[in-house]
Amino acid sequence: MQLAELPYTIPAAMDRATNEFADRQAVVDGERQVSYRQLGADVRRAAGALLAAGVERGDRVAVWAPNSYEWIVIAFGIGTIGAILVPVNTRFRGEEAADVIRRTRAKVLLVSNGFLGNDYVSMVRAGAGSGDGSRPVPGLAQLSTIIDLGSAGAWDRFLATANAIDTNAVDEAAAAVTPEDVLDIIFTSGTTGRPKGAMSTHRQTIDVAYAWSERALVTSADRYLVVNPFFHTFGYKAGFLVCMLNGATVVPMSVFDVDAVLDAVAQKRISILPGPPTLYYSLLENPRRESRDLSSLRLAVTGTTVVPVPLIERMRLELSFSAVVTAYGLSEAVVATMCHPGDPPQLISHSSGVAVAGFEVRVVDRAGIAVAPGTSGEILLRGRNVMTGYFEDAEATAEAVDGDGWLHTGDIGHLDEGGYLTITDRLKDMFTVGGFNVYPAEVEQVIMRSGDVLECAVVARPDERLGEVGVAYVVARAEHSVDAAATMTFCREKLANYKVPREVRVVSELPRNAAGKVLKTTLRAQALVSDT
Repeated sequence: MQLAELPYTIPAAMDRATNEFADRQAVVDGERQVSYRQLGADVRRAAGALLAAGVERGDRVAVWAPNSYEWIVIAFGIGTIGAILVPVNTRFRGEEAADVIRRTRAKVLLVSNGFLGNDYVSMVRAGAGSGDGSRPVPGLAQLSTIIDLGSAGAWDRFLATANAIDTNAVDEAAAAVTPEDVLDIIFTSGTTGRPKGAMSTHRQTIDVAYAWSERALVTSADRYLVVNPFFHTFGYKAGFLVCMLNGATVVPMSVFDVDAVLDAVAQKRISILPGPPTLYYSLLENPRRESRDLSSLRLAVTGTTVVPVPLIERMRLELSFSAVVTAYGLSEAVVATMCHPGDPPQLISHSSGVAVAGFEVRVVDRAGIAVAPGTSGEILLRGRNVMTGYFEDAEATAEAVDGDGWLHTGDIGHLDEGGYLTITDRLKDMFTVGGFNVYPAEVEQVIMRSGDVLECAVVARPDERLGEVGVAYVVARAEHSVDAAATMTFCREKLANYKVPREVRVVSELPRNAAGKVLKTTLRAQALVSDT
């Protein structure tokens, strides 16, 4: 499809999918099978229900729930009326979620109480603190409505409220949406540990999803198992949105379970299965794999860490993938580079592909001057799909995107003669645990609040299953002692589980250079050695 022909708003794209793919399966969620015609109808009802809840164009709606059909419907419903989607990480604790909801002044929150045993409503109330007692969450003044998807019948009751809204109201709201309206705010973090909300428009979100699907050769015949969480751009923009734009079938999975994945591939004839390398290792090592028919698998898209050539070869041979590709992206740009399905394993293993449509990639030295192919430097991205900016944070936006429109990623890498990008390091010390980004400064700030800690530094060490895990080095306050186990328990109460360090090491002092800066390179080397 040519750029001029693309439906550049969610309501336009949804109308196209409803008409063009009407009787094709849109979503298979457990035993529930939904056509594109039914999906379109449910999206309209959800849009009407949001209007009934007082949501207007530009209002923010937060979704704190696992992958499900309802998540897809509400996301498209939010976009249909020109409101703004704010996904919330399901692994967040109450304080983390409350911070995102408070800063975006979200008017409505959808949660799924009971998921993984969590009482999200109680968590966010505790995390938000005190405030107006008449509100659903006293500490969140703007939040007027909470919809608990985990409560029996709550979703149907929510959709039923659309009956009070004239259907013309949904049409009018949809018609008012423009391609340049902000569609979503995806929260990330910087080295300061302060979350930043990357804003993308309808045009950018749809355009980048088309670019991903064009490189991946997605068609309406594909059946896409989305294990990556919907709150992440991988599961959302390169996941269920890709399916809607191409008439493919999305099969959401709320929690990764290797046996469930194998069963889903065999029973639902899955053709696309993206995920971090740890997902594929789990499939390869599962003893039930050989008894499952995996012949429908076509495409694997992975990244976030080095992908060994032997893994790619095994994925093709033992998991039936005809194509395994790697990609590179971030919340501010979703996906900027991606391999071609026909690229050789050696190239796929050691690179993250070439720029996708809408992006330029540049590697520069400390002076901002472009370096020669093969020379490492900071990776810069520019193009029509770089975020419009951080939500209500002009200073952070100016630091990230320069006057020429280049996004400074903080990642270190190099380009080869063919434009293939290799990631070699991270300026920002960020590391990746099982596909999730962890920012040490955020973890360090939490540990420093535990009471007995004077100083803290968090680094990563390799982990065979998760790619990387955190190791925290702590120095006790004078006349105090630090209990490593208690510190980890404190972190579990305050942080999403993937952010919690795998190990806490108590030391007398942190290594520093002459200027007093903590030498994290030294700590990383020490982390490779057992502390026992």
